[in-house]
Amino acid sequence: MTTTEQSFLTRRRNGPRPSTTPTNPHTQLTQNAPVDLQERVFSLASSLDGVEVGPSHVSVPGARAFHLPESTQAAREAFMVAREFAHLHPSGDGSLHMVLPPEVVDQVIENGWAERHPLAGHHGLPANIVMVYGPRDDDELEVVADLVRASHSLATGSVV
Repeated sequence: MTTTEQSFLTRRRNGPRPSTTPTNPHTQLTQNAPVDLQERVFSLASSLDGVEVGPSHVSVPGARAFHLPESTQAAREAFMVAREFAHLHPSGDGSLHMVLPPEVVDQVIENGWAERHPLAGHHGLPANIVMVYGPRDDDELEVVADLVRASHSLATGSVV
């Protein structure tokens, strides 16, 4: 992981956490990202090496998922299901679900960028699935972009 991708380990998210639903569908209810910032997250994630955009196999209708069909990464913790490593929820929500390297999950949550998915570690799902809150401004967008890149790196096998 490059130094810039560690912004989520060194920076704290300002203010209180947004309200979210406690169960599925796991949704961000407050402090939602502006649509233009959501589209910038989508553009970044869809441009990463090997990514194919399609429907999510686990999210609500309208979620746009990021798949790595050619990935040879065998670790179960690298994907939510099949080869889906992350998805962006519809515009009324704007948060993302993704897998993160297990060793950073607790620090990312402590720094206020994410919360553990209510089903993480249950029903055969990996324990490192988180909801990353949608970015509210350009500074938060930088951190969310670093989180997306970290998830992609895990899914491609480039994180040791």
